[in-house]
Amino acid sequence: MIPALLLLAQMGTATAVALIVLGLLVGVGAGVYLDRALAARALRAAKDEARQIVQRAEAEARTSAEKLRLDAERDALQRKEKLDAEIENARAELRETERRLGKREDVLHNKEEAVAQRDAGLSKRDDRLREREAKLDEREKEVEGVIRRQTEKLHELARLSPDQARELLLARVEEENRHEVAKVVRRVVEDAEEEAKAKATEITLMAIQRIATEVTSESTVRTVAIPSDDMKGRIIGREGRNIRAIERATGVDIIVDDTPGVIVVSCFDKVRQAIAVESLERLIADGRLHPTRIEEVVEKTREEINERITKHGKEAALEVNIRGLHPKILDAMGRLYFRTSYGQNVLRHSVEVAFLSQIIAEQLGLDGRLARRCGFLHDIGKAMDHEMEGGHPKIGMEFARQHGERDEAVLNAIGGHHSDIPSTTFYTPIIMAADAVSSARPGARRESMEKYIQRLNELQDIALSFKGVNEAYAIQAGREVRVMIDAERVSDDEAFLIAHDIAKRVSDEMTFPGEIKVTVLRETRAIEYAR
Repeated sequence: MIPALLLLAQMGTATAVALIVLGLLVGVGAGVYLDRALAARALRAAKDEARQIVQRAEAEARTSAEKLRLDAERDALQRKEKLDAEIENARAELRETERRLGKREDVLHNKEEAVAQRDAGLSKRDDRLREREAKLDEREKEVEGVIRRQTEKLHELARLSPDQARELLLARVEEENRHEVAKVVRRVVEDAEEEAKAKATEITLMAIQRIATEVTSESTVRTVAIPSDDMKGRIIGREGRNIRAIERATGVDIIVDDTPGVIVVSCFDKVRQAIAVESLERLIADGRLHPTRIEEVVEKTREEINERITKHGKEAALEVNIRGLHPKILDAMGRLYFRTSYGQNVLRHSVEVAFLSQIIAEQLGLDGRLARRCGFLHDIGKAMDHEMEGGHPKIGMEFARQHGERDEAVLNAIGGHHSDIPSTTFYTPIIMAADAVSSARPGARRESMEKYIQRLNELQDIALSFKGVNEAYAIQAGREVRVMIDAERVSDDEAFLIAHDIAKRVSDEMTFPGEIKVTVLRETRAIEYAR
């Protein structure tokens, strides 16, 4: 630095200034050149980065577009599947509607035929009544003619003695008065019968109006929904070990067929059926299906059902306000919750009969509390009639007697409400009437009239198919069939054999609750007319 300054000092001021200016110009030019070079380099880097950003954006745009297209295709496919399912459901509902309409048309056709038959029967009855009326008119004319001839005869016999004329006159007066007295007696009896019928109808209608509960209806077959048909194979198990374990533990029949989405549980014992259905539902939800797990679930479900039975029995007893019942009786009444008769829940039916009996008894001036107890317990035998031999009235009466029921009115009502034993108190006929009202009121039982008549006809046809049978009548709502046999063709010993054979065929060929009594009558009648 010092030598340069010394040099500048020697060269002079002007020269030094020129050199300084030249140095500055060279420095500025070099700086400008360097800035341009750096700017060009930065511009090229920016362009490269922009091009990479554009390329990445285009790639991301293509990826997003492809994803959107795939999502749109998947949504369209799902919507198509949903629409196909809805269309299939609509078709199934349409088929079910067509089936119901066809069934309704068949029912209406059967009803039309029944109405036509009833009209024909009424027409025949009218014809018979007209014929009888014509015969009565002729008989009346004959009687008037006889009286007129007797009067003429009296005029011809005017020469009779006073005593004879008096006797003849008294006989005539006695005959005329007897006819008038008979007319008066008949009118009084008819009026009394009409008044009694009107009073009975009034009491019955009032009882029905005050008792109008709904009745739960169930059948002997129930279905269990399964999530897929693969579950059917798991329920059956290897070589059928799972389904055998279920049937052995519950005592029901498991039916696995081609019906999609369901399996069928069949059993006449509603308690066992309920245990089986709930156990299957829990096993299907749990997914673990093997014999050990099946036994555990069934046992746990059975305990819960037994607790529920006791609860139902206690709640029903509280509802009808009956105290002092043995725990075994409460359990038996609770089992009736799972029992149905022609689709009518027997426990609700018993509660309904209890209240109906109370209403009727109080209208007649009797003890409503006792009638309510009789009505509540009248069907208790149905809780065990499938386990014991005999009809439910007899079974129920013996069961109630064994468990502390000592009132004769209650025992007679249980045993005699189907006329199996004679009625010894006024309460038994009341229970019979309330039982009939509860069973026959509209909506109480699911069974149709056509099915009911069909069962009665089938029962009579079985009895009539045996040789030597003249007539057969199904009575007591199908609980008994009375058979009249030809006394000349069938002996007493053969009559017992016919009764046994009829009962066996009825048991083999028909389905019915409880039992059906077969009564074979063989008698010889001698008839003669005195003229």
